[in-house]
Order: sequence, then structure tokens, then C-alpha cells
Amino acid sequence: MLVKICGITRAEDAEAAVERGAHALGFVFWPDSPRFIDPNRARAIVSALPPFVTPVGVFVNQSSEYVNSVATLVGLGAVQLHGDERPPYVAAMTRPVLKAIALGALDHVDDLDAWPPRVTLLLDVHDPVRRGGTGRTVDWRSASRVAARRPVVLAGGLTPENVGEAIACVKPFGIDVSSGVEASPGIKDHARLKALFEAVSTQREQP
Repeated sequence: MLVKICGITRAEDAEAAVERGAHALGFVFWPDSPRFIDPNRARAIVSALPPFVTPVGVFVNQSSEYVNSVATLVGLGAVQLHGDERPPYVAAMTRPVLKAIALGALDHVDDLDAWPPRVTLLLDVHDPVRRGGTGRTVDWRSASRVAARRPVVLAGGLTPENVGEAIACVKPFGIDVSSGVEASPGIKDHARLKALFEAVSTQREQP
């Protein structure tokens, strides 16, 4: 199962996440986020990552030109859209796309089918102001129904304490964790990172 650690702002946190087994690291390029990182700083961190770790850029209602230019500059392997982007926007992307879907904002689950199969859905809490990193959990039962239809990445308030239960309930393709392993926004707690990966490993061993 894919594990993505999001909101990376420091090289030492990136290194700690990779050492624990992260498959992907998230870098937030939305200036209003407390986890914002300048693209040039992100580039320096990404340049030191091993090839098996995917750097993902997080964007919110930013132009496709800006997203693609940052993706090229930083060397992103994928982009994560956390705003009000609609399916036609995806056609302009030059990288694989994760699209954050706020479960609380959906009128009908069928709305998910508007997103083409090339888009991986990331299920998060509805928050039109902070756009993620809220520490609040999604409704796992609703998330499990979506995960039964197509591969999803589960986000929203995942912590070392609840990640095992979340994985068991939702059965996602992957998980995305930010605030649940932080000492403060953008600063990772390495002990909590260790605990998270231990909890994920324990869940994988369950029959």
C-alpha cells in the first residue's frame, strides 16, 4: 500500500520519512498554506530523494501553466489538485494527477465518475478554507464505498493511533498523512513518523 507523507518543508523530515518507508512525499505550493514551501527549496530537497520515492506537488486553484512550470522546475512525479478544479482542467496537466475530493461536499457519489481513470482520487475532509491538513477524519464508511468503486488515497486526520482502523475499514490503495505526524505545521515529529509506519506494517500483517 502506498504511503505518502505530505507537507514536507525540511530536508531532515524528507530523509526521516524515506528511511521509514514513504513511497511519496508531498510539497505544498499554495501560498496560503502554513506548510507552503518555495519551489526552489523543494527542488533542493527533491534532488536528494532516491528514485523510488515520488515527489508530489500540492496546488489549489492555480493556473495550469503555473502547475506545469513548478512540476518541471522541482522535478515532480505527480501533482495533487486540492481546489475547485474540474475534470477538463486535468487535460492540461503534464504529470499524473491526484484529485482531492471532499466527501462532505459531494451531492452524489456518481459525481466521482466524472473524473477519468487516469486521475487518482484522494478522499479528504470538506474544508473550503484550509484545503487539507485539518486533522479531521473523513467518514470512513463513505470512503469505503468509494474505494470499492475505484482506487483511492485516504487522507484526513490519519494518525499512528487510528491508521490501522482506517485501513481496515476503507481498504484504500494508499494513505496520505500530514498533521498526524507533525510537531507543528510543516515540522514533522520523527517519533510519530516511526509510530505511523509501525502501525501500517502491523495492519499489513493482519490476515
